[in-house]
Amino acid sequence: MPYVTTRDGTRLHCTDWGEGRPVVLLSAAMADSRMWEFQAPFLAGQSLRCVTYDRRGTGRSDVPFSGYDYDTLASDLADLLDHLDLRDVLLVGYAAGGGEAVRYLSRYGAGRVGKLALVASTTPFLLRAPDNPDGLEMALLEETEKAIRTDRAAWLRSLTGPFFAGPEADLASTPLSPRLAEWLTDLAMDTSPRAATEIYRTLFTTDQRAQTAAVRVPTLVIHGTADLAAPYPLCGPRTAELVPGSTLLTYEGAAHGLFATHADRLNADLLAFAKQ
Repeated sequence: MPYVTTRDGTRLHCTDWGEGRPVVLLSAAMADSRMWEFQAPFLAGQSLRCVTYDRRGTGRSDVPFSGYDYDTLASDLADLLDHLDLRDVLLVGYAAGGGEAVRYLSRYGAGRVGKLALVASTTPFLLRAPDNPDGLEMALLEETEKAIRTDRAAWLRSLTGPFFAGPEADLASTPLSPRLAEWLTDLAMDTSPRAATEIYRTLFTTDQRAQTAAVRVPTLVIHGTADLAAPYPLCGPRTAELVPGSTLLTYEGAAHGLFATHADRLNADLLAFAKQ
């Protein structure tokens, strides 16, 4: 069953491994399900049913021109969960995937979701606003969109060091082999430029503070202190403060790509949370 077709006819490439409690992994903005290189096989080998998929516009899924807002992305997730009839799901939202997960819960409820893990999530709100004075300037989004339009490959390569090792790092500074770091970064080239710009605009400008505060399932928040894409002070602690009863695990010195740089620790934390 490599594909699920959504309500608007978009085909999403997915994998469904293992048996047991379902764990659904939602990828970062320009990544696809291959980013879960270290998590999916591990979780499926621990008596869990691990489901991953490439969101629309990325990886091996269809590439429609529109549908990159959180409402549509959440409806895609709903179609996947309904098609597979998954229940008591541990929903793991990574970066923009965290926004998708929160929007799903706000629109469709927790009937199929038992727990939520938000890892390096861009929730609750990135953009600077009068009531969010520490947020990021709109100019940063405009610079990102320009970089995607002009030379996306060079822009992605320039971000490899910061993505895996922090703001001032270069490729040689990452704890990964250069080839692994390059391969994981290059996955983003399989996202269409249209999807890339639209998903970034969605995650950057969407205020999810009220929806995050409305989450009522047991929630684990995992965030690195050197995260450049989802800055720790704006995201991890604020998300945890908003979700009643949530647990915040802080990875000191971890950057945005902790799914690779801190794979063993992340695997252990997700497994422990799934088995609680």
